[in-house]
Amino acid sequence: MANISDWQQLARVRRAVIVALFWAAAVLNSGQLATAQAQQSNASSEYVSKAKNAILLDVESGATMYQLKADELITPASMSKLMTLAVVFRALKAGQIKLTDQFLMSEYAWRHGGAPSRTSAMMVPLNTKVSLDELLQGIIVQSGNDAAIAVAEGMAGTEAAFSKMMTDEARRIGLKKAEFRNATGLPNPEHLMTVRELALLARYIIREYPDMYPRFAQREFLYGKHKFINRNPLLSANIGADGMKTGHLTEAGYGLVGSAVQDGKRLIAVVAGLASDAERKSEGPKILEWGFKAFTEFKVFDAGEIVGHARVWGGDQLYVGLRGKGDVSVILPRFPANQKLKGEIVYQGPLKPPIKQGDLVGMLRVTSSSGASNDVPLYAAEDVNPAGIVRRGLDSLAHLAEKAVGMAFAKIKPSQSQATQ
Repeated sequence: MANISDWQQLARVRRAVIVALFWAAAVLNSGQLATAQAQQSNASSEYVSKAKNAILLDVESGATMYQLKADELITPASMSKLMTLAVVFRALKAGQIKLTDQFLMSEYAWRHGGAPSRTSAMMVPLNTKVSLDELLQGIIVQSGNDAAIAVAEGMAGTEAAFSKMMTDEARRIGLKKAEFRNATGLPNPEHLMTVRELALLARYIIREYPDMYPRFAQREFLYGKHKFINRNPLLSANIGADGMKTGHLTEAGYGLVGSAVQDGKRLIAVVAGLASDAERKSEGPKILEWGFKAFTEFKVFDAGEIVGHARVWGGDQLYVGLRGKGDVSVILPRFPANQKLKGEIVYQGPLKPPIKQGDLVGMLRVTSSSGASNDVPLYAAEDVNPAGIVRRGLDSLAHLAEKAVGMAFAKIKPSQSQATQ
């Protein structure tokens, strides 16, 4: 949180957000939200990534601190093993499997992911049974393709069936674009994710499976006569990093999903499409260090303060007040001189009564010209009850008129239709 010496910056943030909200409060559908978010520019950011695709997230708030083609589908390579692990972690948490369970290294797993494949492997001998605990270490530390396939077959019977489980899990946690065709990330033109989805997946694992997350910080793994060293360059960068996963394919370049903590703040960075391992080794720490140094938290509304209003159709009042749950804070750059802010109240309408005080109604979206984006939940500040039949009829006519206007509004590009302060 910014300290008292930052009062001028705090006042500037608050004033800009309030003015922008006054001009840009809007009812948008989910498709428009994604388009508006994807078009944020990084032109004035102090950090310029060498990656083809990149994103930086604050874990606690979910704020986007930097983004570069973050919603473009890419070949994720071994970074997609995070979804393989997410499926396993969910089954472990549910008690469906145990770390002591033994999985067979089948001929298929051995040939397609083991020594004969000449890819990253745990080097498990053919027809050997291995504990799930060891296989997880093989996946996390060595990125073993044989280990990933063995787990997939042990849980679902076939790698193809497990791949469907991966895609289903992606949809369950809100990843709408990701498609998985194997457990390894080996080449397949239909095996795709976005760097935003990789970051959201990493955030989900960190928050949902805190007992499993420390495994990503494991530096080395001994199996048989092999000693494997964790491929994540962040772990030796002395920046508070403790995860998560690297990836590389010739057609995809070098990529990294990384997470680090400094002074209690955790960030997640994803970079993809880098030209070399050396570039990945330098770019990963660079984006995280920039995030820790260049951003701070600003309180823009006090607890209980009304942020704005949302239109209600058929209620005993036309609008419902909106407020945060406690103080409303956003994470933004420490204000380069040319930075601009944009504020929106975003909700899906029409809102219909009954609405109860405390109901989640929408969000406050604050974005900066440097690409930072915050979504803060907004809740109803009061009850709104259904109105009488006459009032509902008048509101229905008004809704039809506003819907026609909204259809015309949807044809305008977000950059043209949203006021900026």
